[in-house]
Amino acid sequence: MLNIEKYGAVDIGSNAIRLLVVTVIEQKGKDTIFKKTSLVRVPIRLGAEVFVNGKISDKNAVRMLDAMKAFSLLMKTHGIKRYRACATSAMREASNGSEIVETIKEKSGIVIDIIDGNDEAAIIASTDLKTLIEDDKVFLYVDVGGGSTELTIFANGKTVTSQSFKIGTVRLLENLVVEDVWKQMEAWIKQETKDYKKILMIGSGGNINTIFKKSGKKLGKPLSYIYLSSYYKTLKSLTYEERITELDMNPDRADVVIPATKIYLSAMKWSKAKSMYVPKIGLSDGIVKSLYNEKIAAEN
Repeated sequence: MLNIEKYGAVDIGSNAIRLLVVTVIEQKGKDTIFKKTSLVRVPIRLGAEVFVNGKISDKNAVRMLDAMKAFSLLMKTHGIKRYRACATSAMREASNGSEIVETIKEKSGIVIDIIDGNDEAAIIASTDLKTLIEDDKVFLYVDVGGGSTELTIFANGKTVTSQSFKIGTVRLLENLVVEDVWKQMEAWIKQETKDYKKILMIGSGGNINTIFKKSGKKLGKPLSYIYLSSYYKTLKSLTYEERITELDMNPDRADVVIPATKIYLSAMKWSKAKSMYVPKIGLSDGIVKSLYNEKIAAEN
């Protein structure tokens, strides 16, 4: 007998807003299956104005509300049993963030949690990341978003430490990252990885997923530092238009991919990691897993 339910995860990032629908299939005596059923992504670049002006414009507040109304209807038609909506960097820093959350709740019924960097790292850590992290290896996990980068170190199958830095792709595009923050991130990575002989990196985020897809590598195989740095040179040698036409990138990906690659390469260099694994996981997957874990805990 199978128990089948659909879960929804709304991720309100600094670059885009996503709705992930996952079908959760429970089987007696076997592992639960999490099947990605639908992913809708709307590129509302909230960070571009929040990091510059400190607030979300009326125009984008309306676009956001429209997206949430659409997500609400989609979840209704999918027959979603549980959902959670999480907002990160841009909404955290918007002076009118709470006000917009209230309006969205009132007009779409969707309740949004504005989470901090540590919550974000913890939610992502509840994903299939656990299955990747082998007990005898050390991993630096790097999640690059539009407003911030979340770093976590795993050793002996456990989380050792994590930290969030205000270095993100949208912030970098807007020239809003001061040299000091780069230095802090560099110092943190070097300090926290210095006692380990060999570090492997795990990268997550839309940009690294795009790069991995274009590399043609099989899922589970890592990208090398050499490959990534040569790809970075290629990206920089092309114009924004060429990255769209020649590399077949989405217009809202073709600009942020350069700062994202710089962040991943910097983290690899500072940790002396020679290869990076790119599992298809992110905040949305973590939300679904944490909802499922809460359900199991409530039942026991």
